[in-house]
Amino acid sequence: MARIVLSDELAKLNEEVAEMGKLAREAIDKAIRAIVDEEFALKDEVKKLDDEIYQLDLKIEKHCIDLIALHSPVAGDLRTISTSLKMITDLNRIGRYARDIAEVIDFLEGQKYFKRLISIPHMATLVIRMVDDAVESFIKRDLEKARNLFLRDDEVDALYESIFREVLTYMMEDPKKVPMGMRFILIARYLERIADHACNIAERVIYMITGERVDRSKKI
Repeated sequence: MARIVLSDELAKLNEEVAEMGKLAREAIDKAIRAIVDEEFALKDEVKKLDDEIYQLDLKIEKHCIDLIALHSPVAGDLRTISTSLKMITDLNRIGRYARDIAEVIDFLEGQKYFKRLISIPHMATLVIRMVDDAVESFIKRDLEKARNLFLRDDEVDALYESIFREVLTYMMEDPKKVPMGMRFILIARYLERIADHACNIAERVIYMITGERVDRSKKI
């Protein structure tokens, strides 16, 4: 009976983490749309999503602690709970970065962009897919999907470097473009950090499934 109860609670935990992942990806999407499409009113929606993510973080944390205290889980079940605890920290930070992106609007609103934003939305698409797949690898216990995220992180890193160099060129040619250019670089940097958190989740999922720690210095 106790085992059935724990299984039901772990299934519920899965659903809660999935919901948090959904909110995080929605926050990123709306933050980028706010910047790229100049839908500046979305900023408030992103802030609201970040608040919801934080509250869900607290709820899931309590759920995990209660499961450990009441059921004394071992082996795979304990790894699942500990992975959930660490995942929600990453998802909470992803929500925070989405909010940080949206807050750049305070500077950009009412100004004409000195270039079309092409690479940033492309980078955002890659990053959102990484977050989606990181969460899905947890929900479905998909080891291959978790491992594939590390190679995709290399692509995001390369794109960040490309954006940095391109914007730096604009700023060197015209110092008046420096304030806006720095904001564009900052947005790309936030996206790069979100991708890193997606990889953190993948690393924890691999441990949850295999019981083995990932050596990030080696290609997986």
